[in-house]
Amino acid sequence: MRIFPLLLITLSALQFSVAQAGEPQQVIRLATTTSTDNSGLLQALLPHFEKSSGYKVHVIAVGTGKALRMGRDGDVDVVLVHARKAEDKFVKEGYGERRFSVMYNDFVLVGPADDPAGVRDSRDAEDAFRKIARHEALFISRGDDSGTHKKELGLWKKAGVKPEGKWYREAGQGMGKVLQIAGELGTYTLTDRGTWLAYQEKLPLRIAFEGDPLLFNPYGIIAVNPKVHPHVNHEGAMALIRWMTGKEGQTRIATFTLHGQQLFKPDAKADEVALLKP
Repeated sequence: MRIFPLLLITLSALQFSVAQAGEPQQVIRLATTTSTDNSGLLQALLPHFEKSSGYKVHVIAVGTGKALRMGRDGDVDVVLVHARKAEDKFVKEGYGERRFSVMYNDFVLVGPADDPAGVRDSRDAEDAFRKIARHEALFISRGDDSGTHKKELGLWKKAGVKPEGKWYREAGQGMGKVLQIAGELGTYTLTDRGTWLAYQEKLPLRIAFEGDPLLFNPYGIIAVNPKVHPHVNHEGAMALIRWMTGKEGQTRIATFTLHGQQLFKPDAKADEVALLKP
């Protein structure tokens, strides 16, 4: 009488442990930028992928620099980021297999409605950044090694400005939080357009400058190399990449809007997608 219940308990425990052992392969760990999360894009896309594939995607929203470090350390299966030079370096060093184009939008410089530095009349992005520095107008930087932070530092460099002093502050926060701080303090900041569109109605800020080709903002997706980290869910990562760059993913990116505006434009490349056949 005591052996049968014990056997049932043992079998149940065995089934549970087998299920647990199999479960991680149904989970895809995606490290991505705060912009794709804060804008609401991933919440609009991933449930459709999960329903069609059977995978569950765990999203870790961090800056691009941290996302790539997590990929380098094998802490995630796939990264969706926006800093092309850093992405190419990640692949060249062997941590990622190949970069696939997914979508793009642009960066915009936002600031107080009265535009104290006169940024609105700037000739280009470099001129806009020089005006902020010349007027020592308050500027909030992400300061977190994100793709936006990398872009901002590149723009200061092109403008010939070393950003420092009381007018330049680093938040070390994601894009949504930085926009909130900039709104509370009435400062300038650089943001991706997607997060700006998601937050603009809650803020007293306005777009101060936009439209320079230097502000182009492409996003790429990269599977972590299983030869470096054999434990990663490579099959799941590739399933997600195929879906994001495929017809359904690209269509859903194109039709994702806020306040009547498209946040991201799909740009998967046919020659790259051709490499993704299972």
